[in-house]
Amino acid sequence: MELIQLRLSEIAVAVAGSLYGEDEVVTASVETDSRLINVGSLFVAKPGEVTDGHLFLGSALEKGAVGAIVQSKQDSGISQIVVKDSVEALGKLATYVIAKLHEAGRLRVVAVTGSNGKTSTKNMLRSILEKFGNTIAPIESYNNEVGAPISMLKADFETDFLVAELGAGGIGSIKYLAEMCQPDVAVELKVGLAHVGEFGGIETTFEIKSELVKALRDSSQVILNADDSLVTQMAQFTNAEKTWFGTNEGADVRAENIALTLAGTRFDLLVNGETLGPVNLRILGEHQVMNALASLAVTKVLGLDLKSAIASLEELDLAERWRMQLLSGPNGSFVINDAYNASPDSMRAALQTLATLGRQGHKTIAILGEMAELGHESVAQHDEIGRLVVRLNIDQLFVVGQGAKLIHLGAMQEGSWDGESKFVDTIDEALEQVRDLLGSGDIVLVKSSKSANLRFLGDALAEVK
Repeated sequence: MELIQLRLSEIAVAVAGSLYGEDEVVTASVETDSRLINVGSLFVAKPGEVTDGHLFLGSALEKGAVGAIVQSKQDSGISQIVVKDSVEALGKLATYVIAKLHEAGRLRVVAVTGSNGKTSTKNMLRSILEKFGNTIAPIESYNNEVGAPISMLKADFETDFLVAELGAGGIGSIKYLAEMCQPDVAVELKVGLAHVGEFGGIETTFEIKSELVKALRDSSQVILNADDSLVTQMAQFTNAEKTWFGTNEGADVRAENIALTLAGTRFDLLVNGETLGPVNLRILGEHQVMNALASLAVTKVLGLDLKSAIASLEELDLAERWRMQLLSGPNGSFVINDAYNASPDSMRAALQTLATLGRQGHKTIAILGEMAELGHESVAQHDEIGRLVVRLNIDQLFVVGQGAKLIHLGAMQEGSWDGESKFVDTIDEALEQVRDLLGSGDIVLVKSSKSANLRFLGDALAEVK
């Protein structure tokens, strides 16, 4: 599928820019990375922290781009739309295109936000919706003011479903993206401590996440987490029809009898009080049940077949690489590589999963790194995670890197451990010590924020290239 065909002159009007050069027709994707350009693409040149997209107009032209959005006219053979801010223009173009697709009457947009679980839920929704029609969903975590519109602009007149992942970048960021994609269905997963250092407190996070429901039309539908007290408060902010998911008895889409093994996660699904039978996810983690429920709630409000949706979820091997990814480790052990990102909430959820598996006769080892972007909460939250490891009876803890040392100190304060918690400075030290420690049936959890790079330690333990 390709971008709906637009003349550069029409794009110039949509983004409030001035066209210089030939009035070409854009027939392919819109890209900010010149390496991804195809014949017929539109290149958006934006200044960056490392380099400047304006330096790659020649490369974009060579690859077949028919035009470029720029912030200043360049000496190049490519047609150019000059704007004040190229990122803002990218957003205006996405808004324009999505509005045209909505007017055509075929496209339905599902927007997902939350402090945790956005990417996993997005991937579950992609797996489900692909069975019912042409579906566009972001790759990786394309959820900010650049990645989100780039993903939205993959939709065309043949697209049935667009899944938009809305990441928070401060006050007004979710509102900006929600108004861009105009969701038919909105999903609020969780309000947690992710990015609390950047936002200044949970109250600000709540305000930002609430922007999605506040931006909804009355004709939209909103799907809310009945187990999250902050999400439940969002119901007052919209007249959109509400559907609740969770383990709470009042939830419309509910899970009961949740069970976890190395084979995956199982639960009984109830929809409007009716039992639809067991759901057997291959994905690890009780927290993934909530993501699955949210996805099934979307299926319900879109009027799609729930049994088919369940089958799609049961076929899904992995929500995303480095997210509760189960790998074979040395000497018959198992590695859970969950180190793509980490917040206090996701760290607790992963440790709970490890502890549950430990109660099934497995020796458990946690290798933990820094949780970034916690600001004034950093000391307390790292200390608390260390104490939680002890309370959950995890057999062995390795803490990697100075940024995470308070996890080790918290564990030492909580329990009279003698070597059960070890601190190492580097990934290489952790790899050397843990590899020789693992035996048959042992389970090691690797968890940290992306910046700590422990995902590569998890791969190295499992010898994944």
